Amino acid sequence: MARTVAVAIIRMLVTVFLAVAFVFIILRVSGDPIRALLPLDAPEDLIEATRVEWGLDQPLHVQFAAYVGHLMHGDFGRSLNDSRSALAIVLEKVPATLLLMGTGLVVSLLLGTTLGVLAASHRGTLIDRLIMTNAVLVHSVPSFLLGIVLILLFAVGLGLLPSGGGPSLAHLILPASVIGLSHAGVVARFVRSSTLEVLAQPYIKVASLKPLPRWYMIAAHVLPGTALPLLTLIGFSLGAMIGGAAIVESIFAWPGVGRFLVSAVARRDVAVVQTIVILVAIMMAFANLLTDFLYLLFDPRLREERRSA
Repeated sequence: MARTVAVAIIRMLVTVFLAVAFVFIILRVSGDPIRALLPLDAPEDLIEATRVEWGLDQPLHVQFAAYVGHLMHGDFGRSLNDSRSALAIVLEKVPATLLLMGTGLVVSLLLGTTLGVLAASHRGTLIDRLIMTNAVLVHSVPSFLLGIVLILLFAVGLGLLPSGGGPSLAHLILPASVIGLSHAGVVARFVRSSTLEVLAQPYIKVASLKPLPRWYMIAAHVLPGTALPLLTLIGFSLGAMIGGAAIVESIFAWPGVGRFLVSAVARRDVAVVQTIVILVAIMMAFANLLTDFLYLLFDPRLREERRSA
């Protein structure tokens, strides 16, 4: 167990380092952040002095070594726009993104699991085909298009919900619904497949002979059998949700990290962009690490395989 966790942590650190190196190089070779910061008519001597002040006049490898050294001491750099700590600025946006992603994940799991079990229980019928067809269609629709449709329908047409981000729960419904619906189709297909495998097990056939309500048998015997494989899907879904957060937050003006990343890239605020990439890489790697750990914790067979390997 300890060896497996250590290998996973090392893999996570390598992933984060590669992500940081890639973004660091791309941001600097794609343009000069100082020219994006200063007015278009700024004199060359002011541009050069500002570049020296921020250490951007050094060779790329020297800049990267200095940046990694600062990271080792917890210094993520300062924002080019207001000179504040990049980490402090980004952390102010994290709670809004976590709230949006967490709500979207809950929506996708509840809706997807319900539809997946319903489709498996009516395998081969019209209900099964309708659920699976719509699951594929909804998942295939780009999140920005789905968001626009929901805004036009519920905000503009019916006037039931606000279209932009805000402090109330009503502002959370539409963006969380976009994230939840986008991933509910995948969850439904996965749960359907897992449920069909569980329903074919001998202990389910024995349980079906008991005078129990069908919903109770599914809740007590079928769903626990699908929970463990669902962990893998949750890990992948978290990564996809993090990647799609920028689009959804921009559409609904949600005050989270994704929307802030779009504006930081437009301003070429390199320290802020790098900090966001580091946090996102850590979150995705940690999600995969947590998934592996939960598998080892709840699956004795996997523990025996790792122990004997």
